[in-house]
Amino acid sequence: MLKELPQFTKSQLSLRNGQDKPEIWIAFQGLIYDMTTSKLWKNGKHYEHWAGQDLTSELADAPHTANVFEKFTPIGKLI
Repeated sequence: MLKELPQFTKSQLSLRNGQDKPEIWIAFQGLIYDMTTSKLWKNGKHYEHWAGQDLTSELADAPHTANVFEKFTPIGKLI
């Protein structure tokens, strides 16, 4: 049986931007991912994308597809 993921609001997500708190979290398609240990996310920034927000709509501008999220385990749900 899968464990239910904790739920977080947009306000809670926004604090995990690598600056207000040390965690670097992003949301994509309703799921929240912890990118704190990713070498591609420095100081809460990945190219022109900032952590602490839902990046679903920004994926169209990315050089990669949504498959990149398969490498990461979701830590929560965005409500």
